[in-house]
This record gives sequence, structure tokens and C-alpha cells, in this order.
Amino acid sequence: MNKNIIQDIRIELKNISSEEVRIIASRFFKPGEMAKVYGVKSPIVRTIGKKYLQQVKILTKKEIFAICEELWNSFYLEESVIACMFTESIHKKFEAGDIKTFESWIKNYVNNWASCDTFCNHTVGDYMMMYPEKTELLKKWAVSSNHWLRRAAAVSLIVPAKKGLFFPLIIDIATILLADDDDLVQKGYGWMLKSACQHNEKDVFDFVMLHKSEMPRTALRYAIEKMPERLKSQAMKK
Repeated sequence: MNKNIIQDIRIELKNISSEEVRIIASRFFKPGEMAKVYGVKSPIVRTIGKKYLQQVKILTKKEIFAICEELWNSFYLEESVIACMFTESIHKKFEAGDIKTFESWIKNYVNNWASCDTFCNHTVGDYMMMYPEKTELLKKWAVSSNHWLRRAAAVSLIVPAKKGLFFPLIIDIATILLADDDDLVQKGYGWMLKSACQHNEKDVFDFVMLHKSEMPRTALRYAIEKMPERLKSQAMKK
């Protein structure tokens, strides 16, 4: 049954794909990112994912994870989105040890910012809120040689940051990633700081002002995006 679900998803994606959409979607990724794209618009991909959720939800978590791994292993963007949907649909069943699986998927299969963010914003973010004792692992991700793990360390805290959670850890992650030379990592931790502004604007501003001489401008601009103009002007002064 599992193989049939995967095969049916792939047939449906291929049948509905468009070369025009594929070309447009590919433009969102840098040459260094190896995202493969069928050429199916995001709302349609999510509609397909929702349809197959009806079949997937009766399976065990182990079976669902196996389906997700095979979808990830194709390296197609659309399949990764559906894998994320399937995983997120069973977030209430997550166990502490599942982070090993999630880390493995990021290491081995994530190859573009869209897959990284879709997976980490929700699945990993939900996991961290369920198991806050595991959040220290994100500091290890932040010093990884794998830049997707480094971005994941930040973007996994986006949703918690919006809820006012884990602020000391957010500052720790931003400090570790402060001078990272990868612009996607810079954007990731800048986005994390911007999200933290909802509950900790003054503290984020103080952090930016303290470190702005060494903080890449890309990260700085993301971090201050939602701040009042007077604070943004101060932060942008050289």
C-alpha cells in the first residue's frame, strides 16, 4: 500500500506538471541549490497532499516516516512539501527520539531553502515546543559544516519565537551564527530575530546594536524589518 501511495503521488504530480511553472519555480533557487522541480503550483501540491492524507492517516508512524523518507529521497521540491505535510499531520505522535530522524532528513535530503523552511518551521518547531529539553541540540546544528543544518538551527525557532518562547536560546543561536558567511544562513537567523521582535523587540534591538559592526547587512536588515522607523534608522547607521 505504501508503494502505491508514493507511485500515485508521483504520477499525479507528473501529469499535472507544467514546463512554464517549472521554469518559474527554478528561478527562486540559486545555482548551488539542487532543487528538482516537477512544475506544479504550491496550492495544487498542497491539495494533492491533503487528498493522500486520507490514506496515510490510517498508517502507523513508522510507515508514514518511511513514505516521507522515500519522498524526500527523490529530491523533488513538490515531493518534499508533501512529505512535510504528512509528518506535520502526526505531530501529536512525535516522540523524543524522532529528532534523530528529522536531523537525518535535513542532513541527507534538504537541498534548498524552501524545503528547509517548510520542514523546520512546522515539524521541527512543533517538536521543540513538545520537547524543550532537546532545544540545546540546535546549538550543535548551528556549528555544523552542513549549511542547511545551520539554517535549520534558526528557522526551527521561528514559530516558537512568535509565541515568545526560547528567547535566551534564540540569542545564543544568533550569536553562534553571527558572522556566518552563507547568505541563506544569515537570512535564516535574521528572520528568527525578526520573529522574536513580537515579544522581545527591545532585547533584539539591543543585540543588533551591540553586534551590528560584525553582523552581515543581510541578517541585520531581516532582523529589524518590523521595527519602528526610528529604531531601524539607528540600526542601519554605520
